[in-house]
Amino acid sequence: MNKQRWKSIGAVLAGLLTIIIASTLVDAVLHAFHVYPSLGEPLTQALALLASSYRLVIGIGGAYLTAKLSPGQPMRDAMVLGCVGTVLGVLGVIQSWDLNLGPRWYAISLAVLAIPQCWFGGWLYQRRAQPAGA
Repeated sequence: MNKQRWKSIGAVLAGLLTIIIASTLVDAVLHAFHVYPSLGEPLTQALALLASSYRLVIGIGGAYLTAKLSPGQPMRDAMVLGCVGTVLGVLGVIQSWDLNLGPRWYAISLAVLAIPQCWFGGWLYQRRAQPAGA
């Protein structure tokens, strides 16, 4: 594999780790401040909407980071991140389907929104990186 391919893989991994770590930290803070119920208890509709909201923003940020770190094709690398997110999201839906952790739409939304949020993060990066007047 060439050097550029490794840098693309690193960019995708950086975005993925950023999303996982940031989401987990926000979850932990919300649990610590008793906004979320105890572990193992289901989220309400409102709390699932809250979680969806910040995970959407974090996902866009992770895709933006991936695009920024991309060695040459920022949108492609952001979309690869979205595909990875979709696969992980589908696995999450399958794993949590019968666990009663909250509304099923929440887990489904994570899988469905992975590609659009990563597209948007990549688009934001490209728009910002474009020279003025271009």
